[in-house]
Amino acid sequence: MVIRSKTVFNVKNYPDIKTQLLDWAKVSTPIAWYDSNDYPHQNNDFDAILALETVKENPWFTSEKELQTALGTDWLFGFFSYEYNATWEQVTPTNPAFLSVPKLQFFNPKKIWLLKGDLLTALYLGMDNPAADFEHITNRVAEDKPALSAIDLSPRISKDVYLQHASTLKQHIMRGDIYEVNYCMEWYADDVDVSPMALFNALNYIGRTPFSAFLSFDNKYLMSASPERFLQRSGDTLLSQPIKGTAARHEDAVIDKSVAEALKLDAKERSENIMITDLVRNDLSRIAQKGSVEVSEQCAVYPFAQVHQMISTVKAKCSSNFSSLDIINACFPMGSMTGAPKQRAMELINQYEHGQRGLYSGAVGYFTPNGDFDFNVVIRSLVYDAASKYLSTHVGSALTAAADPSKEYDECQLKVKAIKRVLANKETASNSHGTKV
Repeated sequence: MVIRSKTVFNVKNYPDIKTQLLDWAKVSTPIAWYDSNDYPHQNNDFDAILALETVKENPWFTSEKELQTALGTDWLFGFFSYEYNATWEQVTPTNPAFLSVPKLQFFNPKKIWLLKGDLLTALYLGMDNPAADFEHITNRVAEDKPALSAIDLSPRISKDVYLQHASTLKQHIMRGDIYEVNYCMEWYADDVDVSPMALFNALNYIGRTPFSAFLSFDNKYLMSASPERFLQRSGDTLLSQPIKGTAARHEDAVIDKSVAEALKLDAKERSENIMITDLVRNDLSRIAQKGSVEVSEQCAVYPFAQVHQMISTVKAKCSSNFSSLDIINACFPMGSMTGAPKQRAMELINQYEHGQRGLYSGAVGYFTPNGDFDFNVVIRSLVYDAASKYLSTHVGSALTAAADPSKEYDECQLKVKAIKRVLANKETASNSHGTKV
């Protein structure tokens, strides 16, 4: 196991220190940043994590074999894309990849900063001085925001095509091929110059979600305001928190409360959530100690900045003969983004969606040296390829026998609304003529 130096600093300017940390890191590569946004309803080990730079000339682990070998030696940060072929479900993608990313990609950082309350811990490799870096971080002064233009996103498919495919997928459900499928669509912009970190800051500001993430890797960037945890391991305890069920927030507190209550009692939304929760239970049972899988909370409704979400919590004890990657493989991709049964739902996703998902509905997170891990579900996110100047986001919703395709389309519009709001704001985006953010 790699030995890192450990230095603990007291910080008096929480949460401003988070802004200073990310701003200090912006000239580095690669970067991994995770921010819980002080959300009260999630079991996050840290308020924020920053990992940056690498110890190797070729920093990336991009195969399952390489990752398995590296696990347990040190911290690892990165992602699994949706097309990652896990052990249990294997569906070879046949649709085009408009923004190509590896199936998995992780790096071993040179510098790690862990923030918890007023304690900031530096875990360093090499000869760099964390005290000197801390002084640079805390002495940073916020720069003025530039005046910026907007980006328009275009849907990959029309509303008519969406409704046609959603109706066809409902026919599969009525025939008994599947019970539920998560059908998604892409929104994109070609030939745009953006500042990924500025976009992330804007998206994170209006979202304030517990699993926000920023990744910089190989001239590609992920800006995620995810509210959903895929899977966490802490010792032998596993925790998954699938989300199914969405309703818009309202400015009027009385109406907002009634909207949340209506979501909690909505038979269709509850049915979707329960089906996916059962799928998660089944996935966890593959690697869990016998009798240890339990649903500790079912169909609870929690408020986020833009929407109310229905969340269930599933816990299990993992068997000692399974590695952390075995556990990921047993549950990936997450049921909330596929459907049930998972294998057939994934086949239909490949058949009816118009492009590969890539990072969308994949998982971003980290492994600790002792094998613990925490990964989100990549939703409410933007992905940017700086080389091709291609910007992409996806949205989706669950189709069941009770689904109304028109209402599902409206739910997709609701989910993309926050991202479009960021891109339309002249302080957060750029136009397609090369104006920098």
